[in-house]
Amino acid sequence: MPVEELAKLTAEKTEIAFEPQPPSERKKNPALQPGFLPAMTILALCFSTPIYHLLQLAAGDELYSEIPLIPFVSLYFVWLQRKNLPRISESALLPAAVFFLGGLLIMAIYWFAARSISFAAADYLAFNIFALLLFFTSACFFFFGRKIVHAVAFPIGLLIFTVPFPEFLRHWLETFLQFGSAAVAGFFFKLSGTPVFQDGLGFRLPGISLQVAPECSGIRSSLVLLIISLVAGWIFLRSPWRRAALALAVIPLALLRNGFRIFVIGQLCVRSGPQMLDSWIHRHGGPLFFILSLIPFFPLLLLLKKSGRTNPKPPTKK
Repeated sequence: MPVEELAKLTAEKTEIAFEPQPPSERKKNPALQPGFLPAMTILALCFSTPIYHLLQLAAGDELYSEIPLIPFVSLYFVWLQRKNLPRISESALLPAAVFFLGGLLIMAIYWFAARSISFAAADYLAFNIFALLLFFTSACFFFFGRKIVHAVAFPIGLLIFTVPFPEFLRHWLETFLQFGSAAVAGFFFKLSGTPVFQDGLGFRLPGISLQVAPECSGIRSSLVLLIISLVAGWIFLRSPWRRAALALAVIPLALLRNGFRIFVIGQLCVRSGPQMLDSWIHRHGGPLFFILSLIPFFPLLLLLKKSGRTNPKPPTKK
């Protein structure tokens, strides 16, 4: 091939390669949608006071100490999926409008109710942070579209754990865990042959009486275990019902863990004396019993993962 023809052919290919594409065909970077960062800045400024109070609550209440970490965990999961995100996704106006109106409705309910009701700090934050989460989801649908939001649905959904429990819900959960744990502890006492008289949340043991207080409900460790189960299910399991089964398993595991803790403390008090109520295992032994609850959790996760594998089809008979 003559040198002149080769140079001409190369120039034509170069022109084709660098020919500008129409805007509709250009790949869009979902992380650089114009307007998203300004919208998030405005949203953060509008809710700056509730966000500040939320951080104060997280610093002062052990139950919510993990809240500041949740957005970073969620952002990390989005970053892990960055290569698999759709490059082009049209704005989803309908779901964006639904979530936006939902946020307005929550705020309207709070504003009207606040005129006649004095809200506790957790109730005030539950309304405001939940509304903030709805507005954030609305912005995600508007700027990124349905495909991208669907791809990162779990990290967005994980942000629900930044919303504090309303007081009535916290009280209900603590009461449920108290009575459930007391029932399990009573079973362990009877199984061990220890003389015990149980009256609701109270136990009369040889030489001591115990009462399962709200602080002994184990609500924080149960919440952490629930978050772990959701994250593990999302990473390792594919079937929705298997993920749901793993999450629901948190309930019996939480009751068994806390009931066993009450049983151990009761046995220590019977054998060593009432001073064990001020011991390390009672005051700071929660992490130890939490680790014990992971012992049956991981085999269950492995079992669900193995059962989710597709079995090879048997050969068809001719």
